[in-house]
Amino acid sequence: MKSKYTELIDRNCPLPEYPRPQLRRDNYKCLNGEWECCFTSASAGAPSKFDRKILVPFSPESELSGVGRSLAPNELLWYRRKFTVEQPYANGNTLLHFGAVDQTADVYVNGKLATTHVGGYTPFSCNITGFLISGENELVVRVRDITDTGWQSRGKQRLKRGGIWYTPQSGIWQTVWLECVPSLYVTSLRIIPDLDDGSVSVTVHTNRTSDVSISACGKTVSARSSDTAVLKLDSFGEWSPESPTLYDLSVQAGEDCVTSYFGMRKFEVRPDSSGVNRLFLNNRPYFHTGVLDQGYYSDGMLTPPCDKAIVDDILLMKSMGFNTLRKHIKMEPLRWYYYCDRLGMLVWQDMINGGESYKPLTVTAPCFAEGLRIGDHKYSLFGRENADGRRQYYVELYELLTNLINCVSIAMWVPFNEGWGQFDAENVVRYIRDIDKTRTIDHASGWHDQYIGNTKSLHVYFRPYKFRRDKLNRAVMLTEFGGYSLRIDGHCFCKKTFGYKEFENNEALLRNFVKLYEEQIIPAKAKGLCASIYTQLSDVEDEVNGFVTYDRAVVKLNPDDVALINSKLRD
Repeated sequence: MKSKYTELIDRNCPLPEYPRPQLRRDNYKCLNGEWECCFTSASAGAPSKFDRKILVPFSPESELSGVGRSLAPNELLWYRRKFTVEQPYANGNTLLHFGAVDQTADVYVNGKLATTHVGGYTPFSCNITGFLISGENELVVRVRDITDTGWQSRGKQRLKRGGIWYTPQSGIWQTVWLECVPSLYVTSLRIIPDLDDGSVSVTVHTNRTSDVSISACGKTVSARSSDTAVLKLDSFGEWSPESPTLYDLSVQAGEDCVTSYFGMRKFEVRPDSSGVNRLFLNNRPYFHTGVLDQGYYSDGMLTPPCDKAIVDDILLMKSMGFNTLRKHIKMEPLRWYYYCDRLGMLVWQDMINGGESYKPLTVTAPCFAEGLRIGDHKYSLFGRENADGRRQYYVELYELLTNLINCVSIAMWVPFNEGWGQFDAENVVRYIRDIDKTRTIDHASGWHDQYIGNTKSLHVYFRPYKFRRDKLNRAVMLTEFGGYSLRIDGHCFCKKTFGYKEFENNEALLRNFVKLYEEQIIPAKAKGLCASIYTQLSDVEDEVNGFVTYDRAVVKLNPDDVALINSKLRD
C-alpha cells in the first residue's frame, strides 16, 4: 500500500542522511540501495546464486523493497552486495554499522564471519578492517526471523496478523553504512545534563584508553576516556516542547573528531503545591498530553520511507497541541529521536516485548476486569518460562537504553506493556535506574502493577475513566485510552475494521472526541491525573483509529479543533 511519500524515495540511495546524529562523523559511506537477495531453507548452506533484487533498508514484506514476500520461520534470507573502501586512513579502521536487522543476523565480509547479532530492533556495529582486501569487497548477511514462534522479541508482529497485531517483517530495515576511522576512535558518548547545577557531564568511551577533549558552549575540558568530565555553563536555555533549545558538543580523541548535542532539561515525579504527586519538567508540573505512536508506514512497514515522513508526523501532532509521543513497542531509527529533540516532542520509549505465547487471562482479561493483577514472578502466566529469553531481554534492554540515553526528548522508559512477556519488573526497574537515573519509569503500562516505583499506569477503553488517587500516592497516568475509529474508504489496508468505538463521519468523531476529553480527561487532570496518551497517531492495517490514515493522506480531524482541547490541559 503506497503512501504520500512513496514517490519521494531515491531508489539509488534511500534514506541517505547520516543515521546517527547523536554521534556524528563527517566520514560516511551509505550502503542503502539495491542489493541482491535470495530465500533458502533454514538448513541450507550458502546459496550459489542470488535470484532477486531488494531495496535496502526496506524489509522484503514491504512494498518499497520490491520483493513482496515474507520470510517464514523455517527459512533464511540472504543479502549480498559489493563495496569498496575509498581512501581509508593509514593504519585506520573501517567500521560497518547496521541500524537494525530483524531478528538474527550473521554478517560475512569476503566469506568470513565478521559478527552475529540477535535482536531485531537495536543497532550493532563491527570493525571489519581485518576482513578487507584491496579493491572490491563482498558483504553477505544471513537473516533468520522466527517472529512469534519462540521467545524472541518481536513487538507487534505476529504470523497470524489481525486486530492489534500486525504483518510480520524481517531482514534489514534500517540504514547500513561504513565509516573509516583512525586507529584511535570514539566508540560511544554518555551526555547527562544537570539543570539545577547548570552543567553537563560527558563520558567519552574510546577503543583504547586515551586523552580526550570535550567542547561545548565556548568551553573546553580535557579528560581520560571512560572518565566523566563536567562542563559548567555560564548561561543556558531550558529544553521543553515549547522551547526545544539544543547545544552543540564536539569531542576530539587523537585524530578522531565526533559531534553531538544536548539539551538542558529535568524529568521527575514530585508533589505539587497541593501535595499531589505529578510529573515535573524543569522543576515545574507539566502535563503530558500525548498519543500512542506505533511507527508503522503503509509502504515501508517499520521503516520510515523518508525523513519528511518522520517530520510530518511530529509536526502534525504538535499542530494538534500534543506534547508527547509514546513510541509503542518499537525502537525507531536514531534520526526519529533527533527530530523529536529538535522540534520539541517528549517521548515515552517502550521496550520491545518477547516471550512465548501469551495467555488471555494475563493480557486481555484485565482490559475488562478492573483491578485484576498477577504477580510477575509467575513466569508461566506471562510466557516467560524460558530462562534464555529472560536473559536476552536484558541484553536488548541494555542496547536500547545505551543507544538512546543521549536523546534529549525521552522522558519515560516503559519496560512492559499489558503483561506481554512481563517478568520481575522490580528487578528490571532497578536495572534501568542503574543505567539512567535521569528519567521516570512506567514499570507496567496498563495492568499488572507490581506496587513499585512512583507512577501508576492505567489503560481504559471500554468504560468511562474516573480518576482515583493511588493508594501509594504515586503519579497517576492514563497511558492508553480512546481509540475512536473512522474508516476512510480508499485509504484502508483491508476490508476489516478494528477500533474501540466506531463513527460514521468526521463530525461524529470530533463531537465524541471533544466529549471524551471534556467529560473525562480535563476534569481528571484537575484532580491529579498527570498524563493522557490517546490511541493513536495513525491507522495501522486493521486499526482505523488514527488521527491520520495509514497512507498519511487524510487527516481526520481539524488540527485546530484538537489543539483547542489540548490547550485546556496545559499547566
